[in-house]
Amino acid sequence: MKKLLCLLLLAATAQTALGQSATKQKVFTEDIDRFWVAYDSIQSTTDRTKQLAYINNLYIKPGTEGLTAFMGARDYTAELWVDLINKLPKYWASIRPNTLVVKSKTKDIEKSIRQFKRLYPELREASMYFTIGGLRSGGTVDRSKVLIGTEIATGNAQTDVSEFKNQWLPSVFKEQSMDNIVPLNVHEYVHTQQHGGDANLLGQSLKEGACDFITELIMRKPMQGTYFTYGVAHEKELREAFKQEMFTSYYAHWLYNGSTASTTADLGYFMGYAINKAYYAQAKNKRQAVKEIIELEYANPEAVERFVKQSGYYPEGWDKAELLAAFTAHQPVVVGTMPATNGTAELDASDRTLVIHFDREMGEGMSFSPGPRGKEYFPLKKPVGFSADRKSFTLEIELQPHHEYEFVVTVMPRGFISKDGYLLRQDYPIRFKTK
Repeated sequence: MKKLLCLLLLAATAQTALGQSATKQKVFTEDIDRFWVAYDSIQSTTDRTKQLAYINNLYIKPGTEGLTAFMGARDYTAELWVDLINKLPKYWASIRPNTLVVKSKTKDIEKSIRQFKRLYPELREASMYFTIGGLRSGGTVDRSKVLIGTEIATGNAQTDVSEFKNQWLPSVFKEQSMDNIVPLNVHEYVHTQQHGGDANLLGQSLKEGACDFITELIMRKPMQGTYFTYGVAHEKELREAFKQEMFTSYYAHWLYNGSTASTTADLGYFMGYAINKAYYAQAKNKRQAVKEIIELEYANPEAVERFVKQSGYYPEGWDKAELLAAFTAHQPVVVGTMPATNGTAELDASDRTLVIHFDREMGEGMSFSPGPRGKEYFPLKKPVGFSADRKSFTLEIELQPHHEYEFVVTVMPRGFISKDGYLLRQDYPIRFKTK
C-alpha cells in the first residue's frame, strides 16, 4: 500500500511538473506598458535631466532581460530614447495603439510555436520579448531570446512618418500590417535554432531565407512583404544578378540596405527563401528537408554550396573563380594622390589640400579613419568634395613642419562607392612627412 501511494505521489508530481513546463511563459510584453508609462512622464516636462531619470527608472531598470539584451545588441541608450521621443511626437502618438495590440497576439504566437514543434521535433525552447526599441531593428535574436522592436514591427501604412528624414522605415511600414506580427516572431524564433554565422552573401541570404520559408510552412500561407512582392515579379533577373555576387562578402545590394537600396531593400531574403523552397521541393523526405534547412552550417562554404547545388536552383552551375574575378573588376580603387604620398618625397607644410584620385566615376559617400598611430598623425581638417568628373576627391588638410602624418581611406557601407554601386576594393592607407 505504501509503495502504491509513493507511486501515485510520484506520478502526481511528474504530472504537475509537466503541466508547469507546458505552460511556462514564452512571450513577454510587459516592457511595452513600462515604456508608455515612461513616455507619458517624459512628456510632462522639458527638463532633460528629469526625462533621462524617467526613462531609466520607469523603463530601463525594471525592464526584462530581453530589453537588456536588445539594448546591448543595438546600442540603445537612455539618451537615444529621450531624443527620439522629443523629435518624433507624431510618430509615437500614431504607433502607440498598434504596440498595445501585441498582447492580443500572444496566443497565436504560442500556437505557431507548437506547430513549429510538430514540424521540427528537435525544436529548442526560446523566449520572446516585445520591447520598444530605438528605431534600429524590428527584431533580432540573442541565443535563446527573440527580441522584438515593437515600435517597428507594428508600423503600417497608417503610421505617421512625416517626421522621418530617411525613407527606410516609411517604405517598411507601407507594406506591413498587424498580421505581420506572428510571422515576424516565427522568423526570429527560427533564428534561435540555426547554427553558425555566415560565410558570404550566399550563406547569410540562405540563413535569412530559411527563416522565411520555415515560417511559411508553419503559418501555412504565403509570406507577404515588399521584397516578396518585388522578388516574385522580378525573380528571373534577380536570380542572375544574385549569382554574380553570391560568393562575395558584399551585402550592400542585397541585405540590410533599407536606406540605400535602389529598388527594394533586403532582396537577399527573397533569394535565400527561393533557394530553400527549391531545396524543399526536390526532397523526397520533407521532414528531413526541414531539419537540413534549419541545421545548415552557414559558415561552411562547402556545405552551403552543396546545399545550393542539391536545390537545383542554378541547374547550369557556376564558375566560382570567374564570378569572384568579375566582381572584383567592378570595384573602384584609389590610384594615387596629389601631392604624391606613400613615397620618399616630403610635402610642404604650407599645402592646404590633398586630392585623392580614383580609377572611375564615383557616387556619393566617403569614409576616412586615423592610422594606427592615432589622431595626432591625422591631418584632415574637412572634406571639400568631388571634382566635376567625380574621379577625384579633395580634402582640406592642416600640416605642421617636420611631422609625420597617416590616415586611411576606408571601406565602409557608407564610404566611397562607384557610380554603379560598388564599394572600394580595399582600404587605402596614406602616409607622408612634411619638410
